[in-house]
Amino acid sequence: MILFETERLIIKRLGIDDRKHFAELFTDPRVLEPIPQKAFTENQITERFNKSLNFELSDLGTQKCACGIYEKGEIEMIGLALFLLNGDNENELGYRFRADYWGKGYGTETTKGMLEFYFNVMKTDIVTADVNIANLASVKILDKFMTIVKEFFNERDNCIDRQYELKKKNWLEQRT
Repeated sequence: MILFETERLIIKRLGIDDRKHFAELFTDPRVLEPIPQKAFTENQITERFNKSLNFELSDLGTQKCACGIYEKGEIEMIGLALFLLNGDNENELGYRFRADYWGKGYGTETTKGMLEFYFNVMKTDIVTADVNIANLASVKILDKFMTIVKEFFNERDNCIDRQYELKKKNWLEQRT
């Protein structure tokens, strides 16, 4: 099931052949350090992967869902588009890419596509995103689209996070 496409990317449900690259996104220290996140165990990877294989479109607004990001014309998954819920039960976007695909503008392209999907398809009124302030690449991307709401100490990850939000009316104003 394809959720949406951008100029260069397809965002769709994961396939069984994506497990290797899915696992890489939860174990590669280069990917995890900027988040920051501890590497998943094999059991955690299996559980999260299997859940991601079986989500329904209606699940996107009610639970965490991971979708694969693919370059058009290619079969290898390069990243994940994460449809999340924050602590206030608001829609939250997330993404991560395999390290070989950093610096190509895919994060910006994915963020823009996810915002369009949230506002135009899911009909949500607000989208949030949290980022470790030391993750400069993601801070730069989110600064392009969203407004800073607050900074806070994230005890679980032992870092300072910045929360962003974008309201649909502001998104529409940006586009005109």
